[in-house]
Amino acid sequence: MLDKTFRLDVRIYWEDTDAGGIVYHSNYLRYMERARTEMLRSLGFSQQQMKESGEALIVVSKLEITYRRPAKLDDLLTVHTRIASLKHASVIFEQTITRGDEVIAQGRVRCASISASTGMPTEINPRIRQALLDYLGEPRD
Repeated sequence: MLDKTFRLDVRIYWEDTDAGGIVYHSNYLRYMERARTEMLRSLGFSQQQMKESGEALIVVSKLEITYRRPAKLDDLLTVHTRIASLKHASVIFEQTITRGDEVIAQGRVRCASISASTGMPTEINPRIRQALLDYLGEPRD
């Protein structure tokens, strides 16, 4: 992992698994969402406060995910989040979920900045953009 990575640990509970005892596929998206939210919170930006104040919101506009290994009950996973691209009105997050050194899932999430009142694209809040620069890494393909 690159140094410019935000990390969030997630424990797997019964509610996260399917009948086979394996984490249900859509739950990985929830873990990634939590990591992006906590990344913003760690930088001083609460999405609830952004919404209430009428500031621009950051919403998912495109998502790609690759599942590598199954996660199971009681696993401790880590969601690694970094910024792959940061533009005026969008940001691409690269997220990797691991169990120890083992890669469980990888995702690439494009988020757009939209006006809270109109839902139309708008520039990312300059304070948020500046804070996200700390997590901007070298592009990987």
